[in-house]
This record gives sequence, structure tokens and C-alpha cells, in this order.
Amino acid sequence: MIGADVITGGNERNTLEPLIDSARAELERAGVGSPVEVALADAGFWNTEQIERLSARGIRPLVKPDAGHRKTPGQTRRRRAHYRQMREQLASEEGKQLYRQRAMTIEPVFGQTKHNRRADRFQRRGLGACRSEWRLITATHNLLKLWRHGLATVPA
Repeated sequence: MIGADVITGGNERNTLEPLIDSARAELERAGVGSPVEVALADAGFWNTEQIERLSARGIRPLVKPDAGHRKTPGQTRRRRAHYRQMREQLASEEGKQLYRQRAMTIEPVFGQTKHNRRADRFQRRGLGACRSEWRLITATHNLLKLWRHGLATVPA
């Protein structure tokens, strides 16, 4: 994981752009540059203004406008042009292929963390403490991946 954060409440709609900015900064600090070209996110991250700003910056956001497997928009505001355009992008072959990568890259991390590492709840109280705990968990996730990759590539 490149960026990790904890928020209070269940609404992520104001966090898409800050998370992308954080990931770009981390990549730049690591000397990788800022190769963020596509941002994949689920419906909880939908924020029209942030999506428009990311697009203007040359980042292609692919964010589901509707939660679940809903086929038709539920609310009147979800029938507007930008929602339709995003649905069309996600329905294209390229959009489907890109969006599938989200499920294959981020969802296993949460499964690994919650089930295999048994980190299914925070042990400390307060936003700052939980944020630190989550960043430690994600850092050790990355270290374990590097360690396992090293074991797999070392000749026997």
C-alpha cells in the first residue's frame, strides 16, 4: 500500500483527492515520480468536484456512481450527465478491465489484514492513535510482502 488513512464516520466522499495527492507525494519521495494516471474507487468515494479536479489534472478517475449492483440510478441527482458518463466509461471494455484491478489489488489486502493477521479492530482509542496503528499495520503488510518476495526469488 502506498497511502493509508483512517477517518471518522463511514463517508469517504471527501477523501479521494487527498488520498491521491498523498500517494503521489509518497511516490515522489521514493524517487518513482508521480505515475498516477488512473484512480479506481468504489461508490463511497464519489465526489463530483474532486472527480472533475482530478480529471483536469490528467488523472483518470473511475469511480462507481452507484453502490452495489444497482442497474438504474436511484436518486434524481444520480441521473445527471456526469453520472451517465462515468457509467458509460465503466461499462466499456477498458473501464471494466481497469475497474477489475481494484478488486484484485486492494480487497485482498483487507482480507489478509482482517482475517489472516487478525487485525479486525483497533486496539487503541482516538483518531490519531488509530491512524498510527493503521499505518503500522499497512507498513508491516508491505514489509511482509517484500520479505516473502525475497524468499521466493532467492535461489535454493
